[in-house]
Amino acid sequence: QVQLVESGGGLVQAGGSLRLSCAASGRTASNYAMGWFRQAPGKDRDFVAAISGPGRSTDYTDDVKGRFTISRDNVKNTVYLQMNSLKPEDTGVYYCGAVARKYYTTRSYAEYDAWGQGTRVTVSS
Repeated sequence: QVQLVESGGGLVQAGGSLRLSCAASGRTASNYAMGWFRQAPGKDRDFVAAISGPGRSTDYTDDVKGRFTISRDNVKNTVYLQMNSLKPEDTGVYYCGAVARKYYTTRSYAEYDAWGQGTRVTVSS
């Protein structure tokens, strides 16, 4: 089982940027597709972005397209989420997930095999 640790969250003003990191250990990260989800207060955990094991395929929910970029460095076993032009509605706890399939991306929460503990992002207006 892969273990995941997120970092990089914080408080930022609207229009600002943050870069989240998800460090993977315990297995070869490149064998896992990865994703970022966020959970706003009182709401479900929603899909944000996903990337395949080699990093060639990516997917984004519509409201972050053009603002967020998911990437990975398989040498460092780390996945990133660069978030630009942040909006107050981006506020929430961001979770990194791993799927034990390599050439794959998925938006389905149920398909993820492992999760990190989350990192909080707060965007002030």
